Amino acid sequence: MIAEPALPNPLPIRPFALPPAGMATLPGSKSITNRALILAALGDGEVAIEGALFSRDTTIMITALQRLGFRVEPDPHSRRIRVGGQAGCIPVQRATLDVGNAGTAARFLTAMLALAPDGDFALDGDEAMRQRPMEGLLRALADAGARFVFREKPWHFPFKMQTAGLRGGSLTVDAAASSQILSALLMVAPLATAPLRITLAGSTVSEPFVAMTRHMMKQFGRGDSTDAGSTPHAAGDSIPHGPYRLPQSAGDQYRVEPDATAASYFAMLPIVSGGSVQLPRIRSDDRSLQGDAGFVDLLCEHGLIAVESDSDTAMVVRAGPERCGITADFNAFSDTFLTLAAAAPLLEGPTSISGIGHTRHQETDRIAAMATELRRLEQVVREEPGALHVTPRPDALRAAAAAARERGEILTVDTYDDHRIAMSFAILGAHDLLGDGEPWLSIAEPGCCAKTFPGFFAVLDDLHPRDGVGSQMPEC
Repeated sequence: MIAEPALPNPLPIRPFALPPAGMATLPGSKSITNRALILAALGDGEVAIEGALFSRDTTIMITALQRLGFRVEPDPHSRRIRVGGQAGCIPVQRATLDVGNAGTAARFLTAMLALAPDGDFALDGDEAMRQRPMEGLLRALADAGARFVFREKPWHFPFKMQTAGLRGGSLTVDAAASSQILSALLMVAPLATAPLRITLAGSTVSEPFVAMTRHMMKQFGRGDSTDAGSTPHAAGDSIPHGPYRLPQSAGDQYRVEPDATAASYFAMLPIVSGGSVQLPRIRSDDRSLQGDAGFVDLLCEHGLIAVESDSDTAMVVRAGPERCGITADFNAFSDTFLTLAAAAPLLEGPTSISGIGHTRHQETDRIAAMATELRRLEQVVREEPGALHVTPRPDALRAAAAAARERGEILTVDTYDDHRIAMSFAILGAHDLLGDGEPWLSIAEPGCCAKTFPGFFAVLDDLHPRDGVGSQMPEC
């Protein structure tokens, strides 16, 4: 379904000898696309998801829904996915599903399967997924009537799941490890056998993603009376019971916003390479579904970028007057912390990022991975359980790159099969560190970006001014 870009491994990043210019074409949001797929499948009637993301993670979700008997018709050319909802029913009661390393698919599908009245399902993921936190969700589903048999580590993939419908009543969930645990339960709550009240034990991380879920539930006709920007302890108190249905005013269409996390990389580009980049406008006010839109606000507040309105649908990002490092809590938009950390060697003064402890349990231990790679680039890095501190050493970075050049080599960043590490360090590599427009940094395993952004490197390359030199990127 997805044409993987054919990229060299490792992939040298061509620096911007001339400042970037042009429009960065962004994919649809993965978080919104996969939520929309679940809500549409649980709905009553057909939904056309417009502007959808087509990537590895969304393909995993689409394939799983098809295996479960849902009519899902993807059209990558038009970026549209048609979904035939089954009003809360799971058509197939016996299935084997592979969720890869897609956290949204792993948690959302598992909660959805609990609705089956007589289900017998086998679920597994790749090795990284087998280490990611699932316990809070699985314990809550067990309390609501599901039974689990674990093949290896308790409360982790792989497991078999037997279901008898999701019981109503009261349910307490520990979502401290991942907001997706709470989001998964919220989305299936309206389809329980009776009204379901969900109580959150303690707090959760990345609350804007829970707000996204609640807002999308409202868009699909099953919202509650609580403000979408908050995450109360009694998260499911007043969610109406019954299947989802888009309001009549929407027809059968649901439009996905451009991906705010993907925008973060290109918002950072003018800081490292000058010039300007045009981006699709993603609202950062309370009408946006994506908390990661706050990253652009953070850069603006610290004077690192300036944003100009180009139109109602686009904005222009330019480098701002400041170059200082940032101290900030990234809990609300933690996927973007890598964007800043990777570029920290080029800033003036330390950068301190907190509120990111949960990212140690994502595609990889992102704090440890980022610290390791920055140290390999001769930066001073200090780790804490939930924080990362980077003191830049630009001269040491330049010396390391020059020494590698003399050896006929290029510095290479390991990506740990993590798309966000790959894309973040690609922006660092776009800086013309040695002043000759020649690559000094390469990205190992660049194909991992297909998880959420197939074609990322082609989009980055397209921002090079066409000065008579053709693109050096292969066709995607």
